[in-house]
Amino acid sequence: MVKDTTFGSRALDTVVHVVMVLVIIVTLFPVLHIVAVSFSDPQSIAEGKASLLPSGFNLSAYRTILFEDVHIPRSFLNSICITAAGTVLNVIITTLVAYALSKKDLLFRGFFMTYIVIPMFFGGGMIPLFLVVKSLGMINSYASLIVPYLISPWWLIIMISFFRTFPQELEEAAKCDGCNDFGTLIRVVLPLSMASVATIGLFYAVSYWNAFFPALMYLNDFSKYPLQLILRDIVLQNSLADQLASQGNAELARDLQSSITPQSVQYATLVISIVPMVVVYPFIQKYFVKGIMIGSLKG
Repeated sequence: MVKDTTFGSRALDTVVHVVMVLVIIVTLFPVLHIVAVSFSDPQSIAEGKASLLPSGFNLSAYRTILFEDVHIPRSFLNSICITAAGTVLNVIITTLVAYALSKKDLLFRGFFMTYIVIPMFFGGGMIPLFLVVKSLGMINSYASLIVPYLISPWWLIIMISFFRTFPQELEEAAKCDGCNDFGTLIRVVLPLSMASVATIGLFYAVSYWNAFFPALMYLNDFSKYPLQLILRDIVLQNSLADQLASQGNAELARDLQSSITPQSVQYATLVISIVPMVVVYPFIQKYFVKGIMIGSLKG
């Protein structure tokens, strides 16, 4: 490949790199500030010394929320379980439904597609959804956070579009070798579709991990709260001490008021809440940069 060394090309490359550097700075600045405040001591935070680097390194906020308070570790585990179960079920159901609807000879395919598209523009609203969940006996259960959201019409349509572009020659070859439709999907289509599957899986996981409103509507038991709902309570009450006092831990709340600040607790909880997505993303990133159909067709 011959590299374009004209002035216009070099100018465009310079502009692109400058813009990307600015985007990175704007993106990383709030994250670094949150991490710095979470590791700073209370006096430095009160004086505004913590900016991009911790001032007076202190682990009190993390020690408190991880070891002294049982609510946040438990809610962290709740969020992991909800996200893992919901993502796996969403990906399985979305893939199966999308593969079936990608076939033009499917009976009543037009009806099913219309049934899927309509909720994207017209929804029943929050109260009818709550009544449906209540009538199914899912109130105060993890099922209420997963079952009503098993399929996203948007990601379903994207998967249908992808399966439509899948080479028919590969599927026909698999069927000639004795595979049925399900065997073709599992043995041929999915191994060559991991980029798309991983992409929608990541977005499903992020959606479950960041969601707090369904838990706010359906859960009554504090021990079942996900991490985001606990974080919401901490931010709204402006202090973990207030939140602990409301849950009956008055003695621990008094100790916290003298050792940590509301900001350090909020930011430490934020850091903990973003760690799982930061850890998972590098393992999925390879599917974004790898060609979807590389190696599937030769010649």
